[in-house]
Formats: sequence, C-alpha cells, structure tokens
Amino acid sequence: MRFSVYQVSRKGGREKNEDRMGYCYTRSSGLFALADGMGGHPEGEVASQLALQTLAALFQRDAKPSLRDPMRFLNDAILAGHHQLLRYATDKALLDTPRTTIVACLLQGNAAYWAHCGDSRLYLVRGDKMIARTRDHSYTELQDTMAQVVPMGQRFNRNVLFTCLGSPGKPVVDTAGPLLMQKGDKVMLCSDGLWGTVSDAKITELLATRPISDAVPELAEQALREAGPRSDNVTVLAVEWEGAEESDPSMAVSTQNLGDEVFASTIQATLAGEAAPDELDDAEIERSIREINEAIRKSSQKKN
Repeated sequence: MRFSVYQVSRKGGREKNEDRMGYCYTRSSGLFALADGMGGHPEGEVASQLALQTLAALFQRDAKPSLRDPMRFLNDAILAGHHQLLRYATDKALLDTPRTTIVACLLQGNAAYWAHCGDSRLYLVRGDKMIARTRDHSYTELQDTMAQVVPMGQRFNRNVLFTCLGSPGKPVVDTAGPLLMQKGDKVMLCSDGLWGTVSDAKITELLATRPISDAVPELAEQALREAGPRSDNVTVLAVEWEGAEESDPSMAVSTQNLGDEVFASTIQATLAGEAAPDELDDAEIERSIREINEAIRKSSQKKN
C-alpha cells in the first residue's frame, strides 16, 4: 500500500482549536480521521481527541494487518467513541457531555470505505471531478434534500446538527463503500471551517489541479481569508492514493516492508477505560504535523 498525505489545522478567530486529526496504518490498511469538538458544550477538544484515540486503539487491536469487515469496523469504532464520551462525562461528573463530529476513511486493498457523524466532511476527487462527498447531519442539508420532494418553509442555521458523538441519543453514523480506488485519487477530510466558506467547486478545482501539499494549505488560507476575523477553526487532512508498489513518487509513505503486527500512528491510541489527557492544545496538532512530515521525508529518502 502506498499513499501521500498532507494535513494542516489553523485556529482562526476562535479562542481555542477544538479540531483534531490524524491517521494510523498497518501493512495492509490505513485509517484517516478528523473530529471537530462542538462549541456550546464542555471540553470540545477532549471530545474530538478521545473519539480519535478510541478509533486508533480499536484499529490497532483489529487490523492484523487488515480488517475483516471495514464497514462494520467504522460503525462500531465510532459508536465506541460515543460511549467513551458518555463514560468520560460520568466519571468527571459533568452536567453536560463533551460532543464532537467525526469523519473517518479506511483504505484497504484497492478500496476506500468511510463513515461520518455530524458535519465534518469527506471529499473524493478523481481527475477533475468530485465523485463522492458526505452529506452533513444538519437540518440545513436535510431541508435541502427534502426540498427536492416537497416545498419547505423556514430555513435552518447550517450549524444546527441533529446528531453527533456525545449526544444523549444514539448517534446516526452513515457509512459508504467499498469504492475501488484509482491511482491519483484524492481523499480529503475537513471540518466545517473549510467547507463553510470555500465552495465544493473550488475545493474540487484545487485538489484536481495541484499536489495535495499545495492544495491543502491554500484551501485553509482561502477559508481564513474569506471568513475574516470570526473564522472558525480550519482543519484539513488529504490523502493521494498511489496504488501499486512499483510507483515511486517522491513524497510517498509505503507500507510494503511492514510486518503483520506493526502499527504506526499519529494518534495516541487510548484503550477503553483510560482517561483522556487533561490538557490538549494547539501544540499537539503542530507536533502531529511535524512528526508525519518527518515520516514522509524519511520514507522519501529511503526510496531515493
């Protein structure tokens, strides 16, 4: 398995950045995930971090080196993150539960599988076309869909979601796949700080015409510029699928030589029952970006 990856997170005009992202992989499977802690509820940064840590821990446990049922894994692991948030709130005696959106993609074999809860999105671009995009779990998106069938009345704020992790009811988790990947396909995960200000057409154009190492930071900067001083956090993680091992791009991560039990991750995998870190800040995201860029650089040097 071979892929290129690039990620960036910017705080924008918010007091703190509650977005988290990261990925982990074995020889035969890769998990890429992004979560956006929800404002208006306590400890959004804990919610997003804990959701990703739960995903990573279960991936480490089950991918040996591949997953038997990727779709079921995504659904069950996301719900496990939800239960971890409820447990965390109970243990801390919080009056409200930390909440987060989440989107995750699995690349295994030659196929992609993905799942999401909330309004963090996945885009899949092939050539110059967007061939897949998640549909937000928001009343606005629901209303847009229903409007094609029956007339709709008052418009809702796009930020109002009808499901998320950490909510009192069971979350809605939408899954999709398998979709067979082609060399050069690009998968992008992002928080609403990006898609809320940059159009799908512009996202598709930049991903189609530029390497992800150029497209991702440019998209983040455009989102910040267009939103101005009140910009939301902008977090983006993009992957370019490069398929066959004989291809040798300069910025690729190859899993060819990994053993069956080897697990690499930019997400600290927290096993069920462990507490989330008490202090989570932007330095963690910066550290994660530095680590993965260093891993990419070393992989490139080995190939050269």
